[in-house]
Amino acid sequence: MRVLFRSDSSSSIGLGHVMRDLVLAENYQNDEVFFACQNLEGNINESIPYPVHILNSNAPEELITLIKSLHVDLLIIDHYDIDYKTEKIIKEKTAVKLCCFDDQYKEHFCDEIINHNISADKNKYKNPQIVKIIPPLIREEFKKEKNIQREKIYDVLVAMGGADTTNINISILKCLPDSLHVSVLTTSANSNLDALKKYVTCRDNISLHVNSNEVAKLINQSKQAIVTPSVMVHEILFMDIPFVAIKTASNQDDIYTYLKQNNYSTMPKWDEQEFKKCLKI
Repeated sequence: MRVLFRSDSSSSIGLGHVMRDLVLAENYQNDEVFFACQNLEGNINESIPYPVHILNSNAPEELITLIKSLHVDLLIIDHYDIDYKTEKIIKEKTAVKLCCFDDQYKEHFCDEIINHNISADKNKYKNPQIVKIIPPLIREEFKKEKNIQREKIYDVLVAMGGADTTNINISILKCLPDSLHVSVLTTSANSNLDALKKYVTCRDNISLHVNSNEVAKLINQSKQAIVTPSVMVHEILFMDIPFVAIKTASNQDDIYTYLKQNNYSTMPKWDEQEFKKCLKI
């Protein structure tokens, strides 16, 4: 079978779509896997360990041409800007089986809808009969790290998304006492990276990790975490680390609501005073 993933990453979109697709792609080890992505600023296309085909837009015609040239059997779309109309055109003009990631309960024209969020609710979809709720997609490194006991060398881990699209990292760091040992996770997709590097330069208590290959280890070495209510929360929960989840985008609403309803420490937006109350140090 030939499987094509259609997703993007960038400094504005973030990296979560591609990251979870890479985990799902591991289920197709006996198949041919391809990715179709745009060459957006701050993307992680070069880190995708499969053939990547660059698209110039979200236009259905461009994707349809690629589907036909690769003889794709299964198309998995993980993209907020590809909608029902586009999916319908793809289904009408190709014989591909179409699966769509969806965590916003939108209407789709596809064969299957996939949701891996802890907050997933099949009954919220217009066509629940085609919805497949799957367990949270956890990277293999976390499964291995789960069985390792490590010294907690960091009081706080800050991981506000690889792109930190709302530029919140520095605001959080300013609220943390200098007495705490802090680890910050980010990537080169962060458009505010230079400012962040400059801020931590003179702060010996803060360790900045850019494009780290040891994310699971760093989480395991931390007493608690500051994160967004997004894909990262699944991994934090898996590692059983206390956390504060700060909502920074509307696509985080569903997980945020779930966490709040289940008495996890959450914030609907950044607020310095509220943050200090939530933080347990």
